[in-house]
Amino acid sequence: VRLVESGGGSVQTGGSLRLSCQASAYDTCMGWFRQAPGKEREGVATMAGNANIRYADFVKGRFTVSRDIANNMISLQLNSLKPEDTAMYYCAAGGRGCLSGSSAFLEGEYSFWGQGTQVTVSS
Repeated sequence: VRLVESGGGSVQTGGSLRLSCQASAYDTCMGWFRQAPGKEREGVATMAGNANIRYADFVKGRFTVSRDIANNMISLQLNSLKPEDTAMYYCAAGGRGCLSGSSAFLEGEYSFWGQGTQVTVSS
């Protein structure tokens, strides 16, 4: 499965962005991860099909993940952005990790990764 992200950019604190990921084929598990400079990659949100939505604690109602199953796309709406949200955001797919809360945000559960799209939030 090939994944291509789009929609990153630079915004000020409190701004919004919408990230999209186009997949070349359907996969049950899809999600978003991010990696800030000098930090490990961390899970942001995952979905199993069009259900089983899981968010990282730091999202706190600011981000919304959604899928367009018919078009093999997953999106991430980022609202109320903070400087600490600055990171490269990656789309991931594959495996069955998204079906369990304990594995949904484990990188190794996902077989396919996009190239990433940069989100920069300035204060």
